[in-house]
Amino acid sequence: MPQSEWSDRHPEKEQVRREVWARLQQHNATHRDPVGHIPDFAGAVQAAARLATLPIWQQAQVVKCNPDSPQKWVRSRALQDNKRLYMAVPRLTNQRCFVELTAAALQEQGIALEAAATMRNALVHGRLVSFEEMHPIDLVVVGCVAVTAAGGRTGKGAGFADLELAMLKQFQLINHTTPIVTTVHSLQQVDTSYLPMQAHDWALDWIITPDTVIQTNTTYSKPDGLDWDAIQPDQYQQIPILQQLKTKFIASNVSDR
Repeated sequence: MPQSEWSDRHPEKEQVRREVWARLQQHNATHRDPVGHIPDFAGAVQAAARLATLPIWQQAQVVKCNPDSPQKWVRSRALQDNKRLYMAVPRLTNQRCFVELTAAALQEQGIALEAAATMRNALVHGRLVSFEEMHPIDLVVVGCVAVTAAGGRTGKGAGFADLELAMLKQFQLINHTTPIVTTVHSLQQVDTSYLPMQAHDWALDWIITPDTVIQTNTTYSKPDGLDWDAIQPDQYQQIPILQQLKTKFIASNVSDR
């Protein structure tokens, strides 16, 4: 099996990812080869519909969702339910690294809501926003390769989801009580002891599959913001906003002394 782009970053997690990808392939449980991706799992539509039945979804006015294919149905449901939707720019390559979508703005453009929910169309028809322009977020949806019932998770291995959440926390757009949710196939769940969590990792509060809802009641601590020591050199090089934020927040801390 080919390695993912970030396979050497955390070997134990990479082993888990490889085994989950292989399991999904063995059971033909994805719509395309899952290796190196957030798996586009069979039943993603049903998982999104199940999420929409929960009070945490129904009470949320503002939802942040990852740009990956299986969560297209979550993004579509958010727009249909008239929620303000934020989607991260893939790989955080823009200084304004989130896209804002609302049903009202899309309807003014004559864009169908389901069509706007794809990653490509969201980037075309959404509005790039800075952190200062964003509304506080009521619910976060992240993409995962593997999850545990205790709230452990891993994505593709690059750490984008953790960085996004840390930046949102830094700007007080989320807090420690903001629910963190994922939609996955049941084959993506692994034993808790098998998936190590690190201090900068954000744990899950809810796991939604096509057939089940798991409230993790996680005991993992959520980070307070960006951990500058944990950010990799290649992340600084490839994610423009990180250098700007480091300069801003370090200068702020110095001036507060």
